Order: sequence, then C-alpha cells, then structure tokens
Amino acid sequence: MKTIISLSIIALLLVGCANKNEGAPASAPATLPVLNIAYETAATETEFPVAIQGKNDVEIRPQVNGTLDKIYVDEGVFVNQGQPLFKINDNPYRQQLNNASASLNAAQAALINAQLEVEKLTPLVQNKVVSDYQLKTAKANVSIAKANVAQNRAAVEAAQINVNYTLIKAPVSGYIGRLPKKQGSLISQNDPEALTRLSDTKEVYAYFSLGENDFINFKSNYQGTTINDKLKNLPPVSLVLSDNSIYSQTGKVDMVDGQFDKTTGAITLRAKFPNANGLLRSGNTGKVKISIQHDNSIVIPQEATIEIQDKLYVVLVDKKNTIARQPIQVSGKSGTNYLVKEGIKTGDRIVLKGFENLPDGATIIPENTKKVVAKL
Repeated sequence: MKTIISLSIIALLLVGCANKNEGAPASAPATLPVLNIAYETAATETEFPVAIQGKNDVEIRPQVNGTLDKIYVDEGVFVNQGQPLFKINDNPYRQQLNNASASLNAAQAALINAQLEVEKLTPLVQNKVVSDYQLKTAKANVSIAKANVAQNRAAVEAAQINVNYTLIKAPVSGYIGRLPKKQGSLISQNDPEALTRLSDTKEVYAYFSLGENDFINFKSNYQGTTINDKLKNLPPVSLVLSDNSIYSQTGKVDMVDGQFDKTTGAITLRAKFPNANGLLRSGNTGKVKISIQHDNSIVIPQEATIEIQDKLYVVLVDKKNTIARQPIQVSGKSGTNYLVKEGIKTGDRIVLKGFENLPDGATIIPENTKKVVAKL
C-alpha cells in the first residue's frame, strides 16, 4: 500500500515538472557584430634573414715582404681614403732602388759613348776614310745602349714601386677592423690573415636569399617586364635588427643575382640602406621586411576566426541569421588581419566576435554590421 502511494507522488511530481518546463520561455537570440565581406587592397609583410656588409669591405694586405715598423691607426677608428695605415721597413727596398739607379746611370753613360762614336765615324765614312761597316756597327751599339737604358729605367721604377708599397694607405674611407699583427711582426704577401679589414659603411648592403617558389611569387607580385622594372616598382623595405627593433631608415632592393645557387637552390638579392651615422657595421645580422600589395583580396580580422585541430574557421551567417562554422584557408597576414584564400567569398557575412559558445544552427541578431569597402 505504501509503495503504491509513493509511486503516485513521484508521478505527480514528474507531471508537475513537465508542465513547468513546457511553460518556460525559449532563450532570446544573441546580438552579435557581423562583418559583410567585400574586396579590398591589403599588404603583407615577409621577413628574410640578412647578412650586412659595408659598401666597400676591403682586406688590407701587404704587397711586399718585411718587418712591420709602424702602425698608424687603432682598431675601430674611421680613416679617410689615402690616410697612412702601416709602415714596413723600407731599407732593403731603398737599397734595391739605389742599385737600380746606379745601373741606370751607367746605361745612360754607355748610350752617350755610343752616340759619340756614331758622331765620330759619320764624317769619316762620308770622306771614305773608314768603311761604312764600322758606322753601322756603331749605330747598332747605340740601339743596344738605348735598350739598356730603358731596361734599367724600368728596374728603377719597379724598385720605386716596392719602396712605395712599404707605406700602406687606406684605399677607401671606412672603419678599421681588428689588427692581428703587431709592430715588429714579420709580414708577407702570402700571409693567410690580412693586416686588417676596412669597411666603408656610409651605405650598407643587406644580402638575403629567396627559394625558387618565393622568387616566382616575388616576380609575379610586381609590375614590369624585366627584373630591373620590377625592382623599380618594389616599395621600400625595412630592416629588423637582431633585437627586433626597426632600423630608422628604409632601404631599396637594387640587385638580383644572375643565377641560383646549385647547392641551396636559392637566389641572392641585395637591399641597400643609408648609414650616414655609422650605426650599422659589416657583420651585423637581422631580417629584411618586404611588403607585398594584394589587390582584390578578402581580408578578415584574426579575432573573427577560431582554430580547431590546426584548422581555421569563421562563423558564417545565412539569410535567416542562422550561424554555421566554415573552414577557411589563408594566404598570409596583414597586420592583425588574415588574407583569405578559400572558404568565403564576397557577399558572405561572418560573426566578428562572441560566437565561441554558440552551436551551429543557432540564430543571432546582427548588430553594427560593418562592410569592408572594396578598393579596386
């Protein structure tokens, strides 16, 4: 009897709960911002590692052997073109110059004697006192003496060049590198290590490489029939330094290598940056940032996407304001936006934010509808 009464009470309670649920009002649709999709023009930025070199990076090497007598500069200082850098002991070379000068004097004296002999024999031959053969022999000796003079003069000039080589001057203006050799060191033309390096860094070159596919994309994104035409249409590029700061001045890509590297399959490009203040030095590293303009692109904010299992989705809104998740593919980033390659088209609407907890098939109320203005 008690069991029957208990079951009756439970049944009444269930019926009462069911009646309450049937009378509860349905939850109201969420009001969310919606974006109307249309074409626009956007720019993406791609970064490539670079190696920075001065406009002129010159190895300073001796052109004669000897003892390093003097070092006129210190490491890291700026020098002007023609400024003395090193002095090699010139005593052996001055001795060679003296010997060559003495030989030249002797050859010039021999030439004078040979010419005097010709002058002496000429009237005698005319008067038929001596034979013509003797005069011809004297003239031949003059030619030999002239050749000896020329040969010894060349030896003097060569000796003078060697003397001049003992004073090493800066071939260009720039900054001095390390000085591995010290005063008193024996130096040679065949030394594996240079005396120093001299870097002209008023302008610097940033070299970077593009793979074959990147290079094809690079060529297709800019107008022009030749590489030089495309380089002229390329916008200025930025230099990102090793600490992720942006160098204050922009540069210009002005060179593309003539061929791909067979080992790496990449081609080298060069960007030129002004460096009047000397803030950049040869050996600096960083990244060059190239901007590429994309016309007639679909651009959406990154915040309007959701990532699920390594795939990106947006929340589409149909004509009845019903939502559904739609996978998309992106081709790049432009600031805080994505450039969409596939998945949505112009005329579609997507929810900008607030959709995280809504299931597919839910209905929303669009609010503050925004439209991307097409830039054709």
